[in-house]
Amino acid sequence: MLALNFNPYSFRFRNTDGRVSIFCETRRKFVVLTPEEWVRQHVVQFLLQDKKYPKSLINVEKLLKVNGLSKRYDAVVFNPDGSIFLLVECKAPEVTINQQTFDQIARYNIEMNARYLMVTNGLSHYFCSMDYEKKRYIFLKEIPVQQP
Repeated sequence: MLALNFNPYSFRFRNTDGRVSIFCETRRKFVVLTPEEWVRQHVVQFLLQDKKYPKSLINVEKLLKVNGLSKRYDAVVFNPDGSIFLLVECKAPEVTINQQTFDQIARYNIEMNARYLMVTNGLSHYFCSMDYEKKRYIFLKEIPVQQP
């Protein structure tokens, strides 16, 4: 797999019937290794190791309803009170991050009300904080290391 713009992390792999899988710490199971999953697993390690978020507050690939349609978010970090601290959208490395990507995470966030957003294709990372009063996002250099 392609080297991504994250610190180096250690992963567990398994090959079954010619399909490579990677172990997801948050889901506690092996999942098929696709380019987007490669990015997602780096994001999980980034959140755990670099940002020091507790594993118990990280949720990966869960269903959500947006305008009556079933969608899946890539990753969420919860606050201890159950509100959403961070919503993450992952794309495969060959996918360019553009306005459509930000529109997608903004639609998801209408339902989720996260304080921070992260969009990444593993090569480029974008971090935003939400200004709900002015209905906009503010780009940041980083997301906070620890939750408030």
